[in-house]
Amino acid sequence: MQDIENKTAYITGGAKGIGLGIAQALLENGVKVAVSGRDKKALENAKQILNSENLIVLQSDVRNFNDEQRAIEQIVSQFGKLDVVIANAGVGKFGSIDDMSLEDWNTMIETNLTGAFHTLKASAAQLKANKGYYISIASLAGANFFANGAAYNASKFGLVGFTQAAMLDLRDYDVKCTTIMPGSVSSNFNGHTPSEADNWKIQPSDIGQMVVDLLKMNPNVLPSKIEVRPTKTK
Repeated sequence: MQDIENKTAYITGGAKGIGLGIAQALLENGVKVAVSGRDKKALENAKQILNSENLIVLQSDVRNFNDEQRAIEQIVSQFGKLDVVIANAGVGKFGSIDDMSLEDWNTMIETNLTGAFHTLKASAAQLKANKGYYISIASLAGANFFANGAAYNASKFGLVGFTQAAMLDLRDYDVKCTTIMPGSVSSNFNGHTPSEADNWKIQPSDIGQMVVDLLKMNPNVLPSKIEVRPTKTK
C-alpha cells in the first residue's frame, strides 16, 4: 500500500459536491490539497468547511488554459510540487438536440472535455516529474446514451476516451490515469440541492474514498476505468 501523506493534489470544481468530498477525504489522509472553481463565494465557503492549513483555494475557469497554467504555478509555488490531479469540473444542460443552443453545447464541451485537457496539459510536466496520478470524473453517461443528453453524452464519452488515451501516452513516464464514471450522486450538480431524499445515491464521500484507495493501491495495479452505481435504485 502506498503512503500518500504529504502528497499534493489539485481538484478542479472542488468547491462543492464530488470535488469537495474528494478534498475532504484527501485532507483526512494527510494530502495537501488545492481546489479551484469559478465562483469565489463557493470557494470561500469550501475553505470554511474544509478548514485546513494544508488547503489552498484558487479561482480558475478550466475553459481558459491560461487560468489553469496559473493555478498549477501557484500550487507548485506554495506546495513545492504537484503529485495528483483530479479533473472534476463539469456542467450539465439537457434537451433535445434540435432545441439545444450553440451556447449550451459549447459550454458543456468546453468545460467537461476541453477543460479536462487544459488541466492535464498544464500539469503534465509536474505529473511526469513526480510520477503522479491523473483522475478524471466522468459519468455513466460516458458509456450509456439517453434522450435529451446528446451534448452531455458527447462530452462524457469524449472524456472517457481522452483519459484512456492519455493513460497510454503517459504510462511510460510512470504516470497513472484513471477515469471514474459515477451514476447517481447526491451532489449540487445542475443546481440540485442534496437532501434526505438523495440518501440512496452515491455520496461525495464515497467518491473521495475511492480516490484515496486508488492513490494507495499497489503501483503495479491500475484500474484505468471505473464504473460505479448506487447499490439500489430509489
